[in-house]
Amino acid sequence: MVSVPALLSSELVCTSAAHDLWLKRLEPTPSELWAQLMRFAPLMPEERHAMLSGIETLLERACSLVVRIYDHLRRVPETAAILGWEQGVDEAHLAERRRFFAVWLARTLAVDTSGAFAEYLFHAGKSHAGLGPRRIHTPEVYVVSSMGWVLSAFAQYLAEAGLDANTLAQAISGWSKYLDMQLSLMLFGYRQGRALVEGEAAVSLQLYGRVRQLVGKAELKFLLRMPATLEEALTRFFNAFPETRADALERSWVSEETEALWTVPQAWYRLRKGWRVLVNGRDASYTEGLAHPLRAGDVIALFPPGR
Repeated sequence: MVSVPALLSSELVCTSAAHDLWLKRLEPTPSELWAQLMRFAPLMPEERHAMLSGIETLLERACSLVVRIYDHLRRVPETAAILGWEQGVDEAHLAERRRFFAVWLARTLAVDTSGAFAEYLFHAGKSHAGLGPRRIHTPEVYVVSSMGWVLSAFAQYLAEAGLDANTLAQAISGWSKYLDMQLSLMLFGYRQGRALVEGEAAVSLQLYGRVRQLVGKAELKFLLRMPATLEEALTRFFNAFPETRADALERSWVSEETEALWTVPQAWYRLRKGWRVLVNGRDASYTEGLAHPLRAGDVIALFPPGR
């Protein structure tokens, strides 16, 4: 770990460029946040044991739960309107959502605590933010309430299964913590997704190399609140698509010198060697750098080495 003065004077800063391209406000990755939550609210052995004691009961009720939750969503006028079902259910859409929910439920009942599941939850949050295939935006209040609805169903099913009071209490304790951590990951993805669609000025980000493959499109259009800079645009992109960081960015841990008795390490990111960022065809390293002001209609291009 190095201090900020040492970092800025080291060879890590590109001396051949007029401006460095360090991103200093990137959020943790989904797997990093998941690990933090697991440390903060770990599942105790007795909770895991109780959760697993009721798995067979939950599996037996899984199919009816999937049907039940979507019957509920289409009966409530507000959620029916969100899904576009005011005049009746689109059966193909209903089948898609049931499959999505069934996959999530299967991984949940397996008590999946992997980093891959954290990424899945993050992407699920972005989908609810309006970035999914159908571009349906589910307001945050319904994302939160739905997780509470699932916990309520779990508690009901376990109580009906006749678990003894202590096992039931430990199981509900464990499911409550586990589902709450899932909700945190989903809201994390949800808020990064909403950050791309809230603003008054549209800009475009053209993607090349493997980053294009990871995002799944050659060009990404999103909104910014003015005034905005290149740093804000890139920060929003790499926060919403953290899977692209390994290819395009390298990370350094720094500690800022303050008057406090301790320092908190901060992760700073910069473009890997050979990567370039262009704004309207001009290399940002040789203009204003990340402070480059953006306007509606600007085109940003992210190029890998060799282009």
